[in-house]
Amino acid sequence: MLLLISNTTWIIIAAAALVVGLAVGYLITATLLKKAVVKEQMVLLEEAKEKAEVIKKERILQAKEKFLQMKDEHEKACEDRKRELASAENRINQMKQDANKKMEEAQRKSKEVQSTQQKLESQIETFNKKKAELDRIYSEESKKLETISGLSAKEAKAELVELIKEEAQADAMVYVKEVTEEAKMSAAQTAKKIVLETIQRTASETAIENTVSVFNIENDEIKGRIIGREGRNIRTLESLTGVEIIIDDSPDAILISGFDPIRREIARLSLQKLVVDGRIHPARIEEVVHKVEKQVDQELVEIGKRTSIDLGIHNLHPELIKMIGRMKYRTSYGQNLLQHSVETAKLCATMAAELGLNVKAAKRAGLLHDIGKVAENEEELPHAILGMKVAERLKEKPDICNAIGAHHEEIEMDNMISPIVQVCDAISGARPGARREVVEAYIQRLNKLEEMAMSYQGVVKTYAIQAGRELRVIVGADKVSDQDADRIAYDLSKKIQTEMTYPGQIKITVIRETRAVQYAK
Repeated sequence: MLLLISNTTWIIIAAAALVVGLAVGYLITATLLKKAVVKEQMVLLEEAKEKAEVIKKERILQAKEKFLQMKDEHEKACEDRKRELASAENRINQMKQDANKKMEEAQRKSKEVQSTQQKLESQIETFNKKKAELDRIYSEESKKLETISGLSAKEAKAELVELIKEEAQADAMVYVKEVTEEAKMSAAQTAKKIVLETIQRTASETAIENTVSVFNIENDEIKGRIIGREGRNIRTLESLTGVEIIIDDSPDAILISGFDPIRREIARLSLQKLVVDGRIHPARIEEVVHKVEKQVDQELVEIGKRTSIDLGIHNLHPELIKMIGRMKYRTSYGQNLLQHSVETAKLCATMAAELGLNVKAAKRAGLLHDIGKVAENEEELPHAILGMKVAERLKEKPDICNAIGAHHEEIEMDNMISPIVQVCDAISGARPGARREVVEAYIQRLNKLEEMAMSYQGVVKTYAIQAGRELRVIVGADKVSDQDADRIAYDLSKKIQTEMTYPGQIKITVIRETRAVQYAK
């Protein structure tokens, strides 16, 4: 029993000793670990302090460098400011010196003016005395002359003025004639060379267009289908296209009449598509007309692009390109407007090259000079002014706009391109056969030319010949002198230029002849 207790006790003692050993070991281990951690923390703290010190020194050095840099910049700015102030002070001193000099000069001139004024007053007083004496002498002599001649001073003065006036007019007309002849002799050769070379290099054929298009058909059956029941097809086509379709007794043709060539072209193409398709009724007609309108619009753009590319004209506004295409379907007195504009552009380019001017600008202005005729907004303006406004709206250059607006002299020309466009437009339109003129307007112009010539005193007969391009005026030799004949020709040319509109130029020839007639018996 004692042995059992003794073993149990030893076991407990051993267990207690083990626990105590473990506890002591744990405490020793914890203490050692704590000391190691504290030591490591102390090492880290020392390293952090050293790094902080290094960073602190770097920041201090950077701050010192920044301070020195700012100090240098400030000192430099101060030096610049000092120099500017010194320069301004020098300028002010110089201005003061100049002002003093000008003041002294003004004072000197003021003294000279006062001295001169005194001299002038003295001279004026002397002049007035002499003038009064001369007036007295002139009055006495005038009275003596009036007594001798039997005319008053006013009558004599009027007669003298009239005589001098007639002599001055005669001398002036002789001088004008001499200057004109001299200018013609010096300029005619060069001008003719330039114009003839321009026309020859740009010669082109001209076809006069009418206001009627002809659509050929194969037989009367197709004609009847085009007319439709009670004429409904043809009425639909006329209302959609805005033209008049004339169906007469001709078996193989239909006439499309209208002043708008684009509408006539739309009607012609629509008829062509309808006849080829075979389906002709109002709904189909409306569908085809709309398609043809889009096709024609696209064709206008293509024509405008092709024309501008052929002429070497670039950077045109899309609206201008379409308007150039519309020119193909417009006429001016029967002359195709696009052909006329292209021809004018080529003429302008050639003439500008001969004169040493801007060829591209001249060509551009020549092509666009008649765009007012195809403007869609029909304003109550001349086509030249309307075209100029369109060009200005589409950002064309001022010299191009002026050339467009001034080619019929509605506005004043302000550059050298404008007269070239005017001349080339006249060359293209005035060529024989280029344009068709209404007979009534032609006869009216001839009558007006003759009436204007007959309004001058001393004119006996007038003849407008060569289709109105020359006016011959016969004057009485007993009523009109040679100087008066020159004056009548000059005044009549200016009056025709001011009051009439005509293509090309008109030659005025005043004929004065003296005939001595005797009879031998």
